[in-house]
Amino acid sequence: MYDKEKLYNETVELNEKLLTYQKSYYVDAKPLVTDREYDRLFDRLQQIEGSYPYLCFPTSPTHRVGSDLSSDFPEFKHTIPVLSLDKAYDTSLINSWIEKCETKEDKELSFVLEQKIDGISIVLYYEKGELVRGVTRGNGAVGNDVTNNVKTIFSIPLKLTKPIDIAVRGEIYLPKAEFEKINETLEETFANPRNLCAGTIRRKKSSESAKIPLNIFVYEGFWPGDNNPFSTHLEILAELKTLGFRINPTFGVFCNSLKEAEERLNKVGLTGIVGSYSDLSKQVEIQTNNRSSLAYEIDGLVMKVNELKVREKLGYTVHHPRWAIAYKFESPQAESIIESIDEQVGRTGRVTPVARIKAVSIGGSTVKNVTLHNQAYIDELELAIGDSVEVSKRGDVIPAVENVVEKNEVGNTTYRLPLNCPVCDTELIQKGAHTFCPNPYCPSQVLGRLEFFVGKSQMDITSLGPKTVKYLVDTKMVSDVQDLYTADIKSLVGQPGFGDKKVNTIIKGLEESKRSPFSRVLVSLGIPEVGKKIVDTLIENGLSSMEKIFDVVEKEDYELLEKIPLIARKTSENIFMSLKNPVMIKRIADLKEAGLAMVQENDEEEVFEQTFVDEVWCVTGSFENYNPRIKALEEIEKRGGRTVTSITGKTTHLLLGNGGGSKVAKAKKLGIKIVKEPEFIEKLNETSKNDTEVLTNIVEKKNTDKKIVEILKKDDNSVQGELF
Repeated sequence: MYDKEKLYNETVELNEKLLTYQKSYYVDAKPLVTDREYDRLFDRLQQIEGSYPYLCFPTSPTHRVGSDLSSDFPEFKHTIPVLSLDKAYDTSLINSWIEKCETKEDKELSFVLEQKIDGISIVLYYEKGELVRGVTRGNGAVGNDVTNNVKTIFSIPLKLTKPIDIAVRGEIYLPKAEFEKINETLEETFANPRNLCAGTIRRKKSSESAKIPLNIFVYEGFWPGDNNPFSTHLEILAELKTLGFRINPTFGVFCNSLKEAEERLNKVGLTGIVGSYSDLSKQVEIQTNNRSSLAYEIDGLVMKVNELKVREKLGYTVHHPRWAIAYKFESPQAESIIESIDEQVGRTGRVTPVARIKAVSIGGSTVKNVTLHNQAYIDELELAIGDSVEVSKRGDVIPAVENVVEKNEVGNTTYRLPLNCPVCDTELIQKGAHTFCPNPYCPSQVLGRLEFFVGKSQMDITSLGPKTVKYLVDTKMVSDVQDLYTADIKSLVGQPGFGDKKVNTIIKGLEESKRSPFSRVLVSLGIPEVGKKIVDTLIENGLSSMEKIFDVVEKEDYELLEKIPLIARKTSENIFMSLKNPVMIKRIADLKEAGLAMVQENDEEEVFEQTFVDEVWCVTGSFENYNPRIKALEEIEKRGGRTVTSITGKTTHLLLGNGGGSKVAKAKKLGIKIVKEPEFIEKLNETSKNDTEVLTNIVEKKNTDKKIVEILKKDDNSVQGELF
């Protein structure tokens, strides 16, 4: 028999310790124990809860790992106003707003300037100090209850330091570095951290949400009734910090004089930026210039009246509080109307809603179509056909709907994706945040697979452009990628747009593709989340042939696969699911029969001096010597460099080809070194000269014939070529 009281006390103690350790690590950034000790305590608590479920408290730290049970996100009516903010795009308008507030109150006021985090708005409801509900903003009156997913975020306290009732507003976000790391492993990438964050917080299984390292900053606290014991916003921020929340330390206090601002900040025991009204414009400029170097995305700043009684007097409109205003960073933007929403089906079956908007000029180009990503994105915006919306170009490139300016007048409600595929009418299914058509023979998927397979970063069959591929599909000459190698391409001669020269070029391109290495063939199969980096990792860790990979799949050896770097559970599940699919099995067999490589050739590994170590390169534009430009990325990685798809504060070099686009301006702004193709080639050639010394050292270490060493020292490339 076990001692119930003793076990209960142990469980309470474990809960208290682990919650304290989680706060110290994730909120205060001051670990109190080693990882090993934390894991020991956590494992013990899981053991107790597994054996005695009644001891699993609502605030148990084990909820951080999530559950595999699905949730359907019930609606919850907010008990506090969850409104939007009025906007300004010029600091002069902020100053005018300050004057207006002071005129109405007929006295000098103080104001707090906070960063506007580009994430997902959330309201956290606590009763007697315990988290009971996490609710999305929704339409401001009603939101979705996503409590189980919210509990997986370590920086959100499950239990406060005081047993109080309180509602707390905050912004859940995904740090840039984490987004970049995760996005590089995904086959279907996200446009920005906010989209991935929105998809994560709405996943039906909280165990999936737990895998994404979301974070939060809170910025408002609401006590029930008239129980708010504080008189200023600064006091609320200080109290939120005391209760165990993360507040953004990058905030400013502005008063009529610098001295007054310093006194107000010191009074509440916080540290931040201080200034007089005359310093505001400069501070906005500093924050604007520094935004790219932050660890998270911000899309503006928020100025708030500090005095709570004044807030009550100023009140609210139906849309926004009159006591706060948002300064939005300037980016190409305009207002338009959602005329319709279509659905596009990609090669993996993912269904993406696309808004057709009234044509509008943004940043010098006409925008008619805007991707809406997924249902969660639409839900977050509460978007409907006929709505007037603000459209911007994020990063000056990607058109995005930022928010709804005015709801439609015809009564259209939030748009919902159809239940059946718009192309083949198959019933759609939900996977995580996205919707999929499960029919592999859906015409849109077939076309997408073919376009992907022949693309520059895959098999690189440049003679097969999108129009040619579409023609082959429309005429039913091919119905899957393997058909490219058995189709009667010669019969195309005489068809509109197909002359002898073009047809011969296609045939030649297909034959040349058969010489592609296994690594490229594996990437071209289009297994979700299995891109070049994953494939290289698999091969480097011994899975260098399709036979070896199939052997792992047949044995269902998840453990072996997930010991390999970069291979997480989701990636391994995609590999197993794809390679058990009869359609994929036949595709691979047919490609092997056609002569494509299914084994990575074991050539002597070329040794390169690691001269690019600690360098992070981004590549943009087109090149004369690196077509496709993935070849340039490979040269960088061979020499120890890291390659990324977008520019961040950690990027050290931008390799610039023709038509570089907006990345050039961003690189210049961040002081990133810009390297053009001739300089890059010269840099590689310098490395090659040093490689001779590396090879010489390797040979000498192996006690190889002295004659070979002498040949190497002569730096005779033709002789070295014969040796290696």
